[in-house]
Amino acid sequence: MAKIMIIAGGDWQVPIVKKAKELGHSVLCTNLYENSPAFKYSDYCEVANVLDKERNLEIAKKWGPDIILTDQSDIAVPTVAFVCGKLGLQGIGEEKAKLFTNKFEMRVFEQNNNFLHPYFCECINYSEVEKAFMRTGFKSAIIKPFDSQSSRGVFKITSGKNCSNEYDAAKKSSQIGGVIFEEYIDGEEFSIDGLMLRGQYYTLAISRKKHYSYNAQIASDLLFSWHDEEYNYDDLERINREHILRTNLPFGLTHSEYKFKDGKFYLIEMAARGGGTLISSDIAPYMSGIDGPAELIRFLSGEENILSYNKERKMALLHFFDVPQGMVKRIRGDELIRNMKGIHKLQLDFSVGDYIRRPDNDRGRAGFVIIFGSNKDEIEERLMTIEENLHIDVE
Repeated sequence: MAKIMIIAGGDWQVPIVKKAKELGHSVLCTNLYENSPAFKYSDYCEVANVLDKERNLEIAKKWGPDIILTDQSDIAVPTVAFVCGKLGLQGIGEEKAKLFTNKFEMRVFEQNNNFLHPYFCECINYSEVEKAFMRTGFKSAIIKPFDSQSSRGVFKITSGKNCSNEYDAAKKSSQIGGVIFEEYIDGEEFSIDGLMLRGQYYTLAISRKKHYSYNAQIASDLLFSWHDEEYNYDDLERINREHILRTNLPFGLTHSEYKFKDGKFYLIEMAARGGGTLISSDIAPYMSGIDGPAELIRFLSGEENILSYNKERKMALLHFFDVPQGMVKRIRGDELIRNMKGIHKLQLDFSVGDYIRRPDNDRGRAGFVIIFGSNKDEIEERLMTIEENLHIDVE
């Protein structure tokens, strides 16, 4: 039995804590809040800011873990790498952690390795944004923080319009205060999750995204499948594998996002952790037959990994609800939906009496449902049944 320290303890770290326990290990979890969701499933817990590397190192020295890891959290990746390095434990290294969490560093990496990428530049102040528009002639662009997660501080901006408020919000969302100006790629968006182990890269899930009509930066639906009638997923897998292998990532879960424009896939972001909202822990294992977090724990424990794909006749939908803005007066039909066939998970992140606002980042979405099925018709039929039976009354 190993002693495993998991840094970050929010909703999306609950599964990896549970998985480590299921595999027979003892778990210490650190997170900022005393009532952190993952704490109640851990053997031990310590209150510490995920971003506080020295505090987490202090806790690790006291407890003496054999393994330190995280999942579904970008901001925890550099801290895990730092503490592993100081204690001589297996980690991806601080340079790799920086590459996978600093969006500017990743763009430079793509440029240096001749990967297809959008135009980008650093903007140290708002006047640099205006100069970038004049220099490029772009009608629209993206500004985003060097380092953040859940789409915080990411904005589509337009030439000729004062976007200083958006710039300030992007800069505030960065831990190091960096802002990127980037060509806006107007195309279909995809995500791809995988696992790097012992020099081999395994693709675990691919999704095609839809977005809210009022905010194209926030996904409303991720439809997971292994084939698409319009887009070549084999090509997407190949491109993503080339990116991951070129980084020389030694091991770990990955989550990448791409856009398709003019017949080509452009990398938008790439992370050294699994996809959030249970993609890594629930959807990817269902889609591929490979439990990525479990295999990562086995690898770090020195156990043998025997991986075998099972992709036959599987589709999944991660659907985020679009709840009207206002005070929630009544919720009906949720228990009926939870008991429906094919409903893997229904989560409403609000209660009666809460005030719902339209989300301005991924974490602001009101709730979600995960639907499993064997084909698109089955998925769509189940989603339609949900929409007919789930009633959220607001005023």
